[in-house]
Amino acid sequence: MPSTPELSVIIPVYNEEGNLLPLQEALRQAMEATGRSYEIIYCDDGSQDGSLSVLKNIAQSHPGVRVVVLRRNFGQTAAIAAGIDQARGNAVILMDADLQNDPRDIPRLLDKLDEGYDIVSGWRKHRQDPLFTKRLPSRIANWIIARITGVPIHDHGCTLKAYRREVLGGIALYGEMHRFLTVLGHWMGARTAEVEVTHHPRVRGKSKYTLSRIIKVLLDLPLLILLGNFLTRPSHFFGGIGMLFQFAAALCALDVLYEKYFEGDKASNNPFLLLAVFFALVGAQIIMIGLLAEMMTRVYHESQQKKTYVIREIIRSPGE
Repeated sequence: MPSTPELSVIIPVYNEEGNLLPLQEALRQAMEATGRSYEIIYCDDGSQDGSLSVLKNIAQSHPGVRVVVLRRNFGQTAAIAAGIDQARGNAVILMDADLQNDPRDIPRLLDKLDEGYDIVSGWRKHRQDPLFTKRLPSRIANWIIARITGVPIHDHGCTLKAYRREVLGGIALYGEMHRFLTVLGHWMGARTAEVEVTHHPRVRGKSKYTLSRIIKVLLDLPLLILLGNFLTRPSHFFGGIGMLFQFAAALCALDVLYEKYFEGDKASNNPFLLLAVFFALVGAQIIMIGLLAEMMTRVYHESQQKKTYVIREIIRSPGE
């Protein structure tokens, strides 16, 4: 295989021993059908079964295959991040190892990428999973994510996606943030598209996705909002919350004054007096947190010489 392949396929693996050999064969056929040079990067995330042994055999018998072995189970996001760091292709394809994603959909993603898009997301329109434990919670989560982020993608949870390499260069992944790669890229100015993909029922192995994973994803949303909209102005985020508390304090204080001067009640007997003081103090603290965050943000950008903008391209005149 060439030293710099055109395509990099990244597959996080955790206890998928029975799926790896058929997955590799399906991948080989799909990638050869593209007519482009490629590499396949398996990231073993501390598997407890025989997955690592199978991966070693695959790497020894198939050119263009690399196996990244993590010391322990760090989670899917960390495994994907490790694969991205090792990828050399101009285009990066992510997919799961459970054979529910179909490698034959990869050429369709690449065709859409060739139309000028930076990110192409798979949409499991006809998802082959249980309704109440997976499909319904996923639909609710996707609806919430689309409304909050403003990125109209139907299936943020689908791992099968294609990216231009430069889009992934400036994105750091934590928690369950790999599901928000499309959102993070969109906020950086990446052009996004969506393609319907095939979804197969799981035949071997045990699913790693539970309701707790969906809850973790929703808990990452506030961080996503802060990173996406307020990374360079956190005082606006915290200041807005602090002002809401100050407004609540003012309402409570007005109630205390009204009851004192118009109804003759003692202010010391009015519980809204304590609420007014409480809301005012909490609001002031949140505003101060915003100011501290603002200072930390400036130190972060200036110490690492990070820009507050992302340039797509520079158009120069002839001869310049």
